[in-house]
Amino acid sequence: MDWDTQPSTYKVYHDSFARIKLDDTLLEHKFLYLIGGISAKKSYASGAYFLRTNPSAGALFPNELYFQVRGVDGFEDGIYHFEVKSSSVTLLHLLDGDGVEANLGLKKPIQGFIFLLSAVYFRSSWKYKNRAFRYCLLDGGHLLGQIEMSAYLKDFAVRHLYDFDKVALTKMFGFEDKEFFMTASIVGVPRADELPNPLAISLPYVDATGSFDENKMVKDAYHDTLAVKDKKVCTKASKFTFRKDVFEETMIGRRSIREMSKQGISKDSFHFIMDVVGQSVMSDCDEEVEVFVVLNRVIDMPLGLYHDGQFVKHGDFARKAGYLCLEQYHLGENSALTVFLASKSSNYQAMYQKAGIIGNRLYLASNYLHIGCSGIGAYYDDEVVDFLELDDEYMVLYGICVGN
Repeated sequence: MDWDTQPSTYKVYHDSFARIKLDDTLLEHKFLYLIGGISAKKSYASGAYFLRTNPSAGALFPNELYFQVRGVDGFEDGIYHFEVKSSSVTLLHLLDGDGVEANLGLKKPIQGFIFLLSAVYFRSSWKYKNRAFRYCLLDGGHLLGQIEMSAYLKDFAVRHLYDFDKVALTKMFGFEDKEFFMTASIVGVPRADELPNPLAISLPYVDATGSFDENKMVKDAYHDTLAVKDKKVCTKASKFTFRKDVFEETMIGRRSIREMSKQGISKDSFHFIMDVVGQSVMSDCDEEVEVFVVLNRVIDMPLGLYHDGQFVKHGDFARKAGYLCLEQYHLGENSALTVFLASKSSNYQAMYQKAGIIGNRLYLASNYLHIGCSGIGAYYDDEVVDFLELDDEYMVLYGICVGN
């Protein structure tokens, strides 16, 4: 790795753009902060690292968040960028009879927030090379999951959109093929007004990394998976049962555990976590993601493999799970649960981001119960498929270890 070319993880627009400093005493500001604000600082000999409320592979944070606001107290109606570094939002465009609704195929203006999620892929490909596209999507799913959970604290449901002209919006925002849009998320309600004119803006290019090295495979993978085919719409809202005052602190204090200690968890904890994981994800392209769980240490439950909540294979597979997690035995073997998410769906971007949303739920549900969690983005793909006894059409999307 070339440490001299390590990219910046912050995008900052020119000072000529107006900013609003986030104030966590204001409800709408706290809503935005909980999605992806800085929550901790770690200092090492090589320098200081800032962690955020959303998980990220290697703490590289490849995703950026933009949003439209309409009819929200404290904000002018407009398009904004969430500037993580300064904990503020940057006004990019004031709405004037226009809006992003028509660009997304919506029929009415939305009162509330419409989020636009992008990926600055070099932040990840600098370290993970061709595998970076997987991480951009999983990390994007984590950020979508944070939108979901922060909206839950406001008693709002979230609907994700994958089927829209991402290339056109990418051009309007001046990304120059170094950043690309992946998803839109709606946290708001339709108004009775007529649909505003489509957004037609031309924003300047802003260097989001400092250094840059093109990765053709990542770019091709993005464009090759843009089309949404045979989509299935999910309109069912999730139903979570967290104590909201406690859960807000969980969102701020969420961390990845680095080593498990072979402690068991209770049967009730297991079922609570699985209930959170199994809640629906509202979107215009709901891909099936199957949940496989290797139970290593759950009190009063048999060891073995579970598939979508059903016991399918008996045995002590802890050592095998540790091996499959790229021989990270301190995680996959020593955990109470080792979870693998798999799918044979065809809409690659929606499928992987849904896996990230599920992974985010595992993090937060576990931490809410004071149980540790760690995402595993690297594993022996083919051997996991063999262990789970899946056919060749399946892809393994994510591994997550839960325990203390």
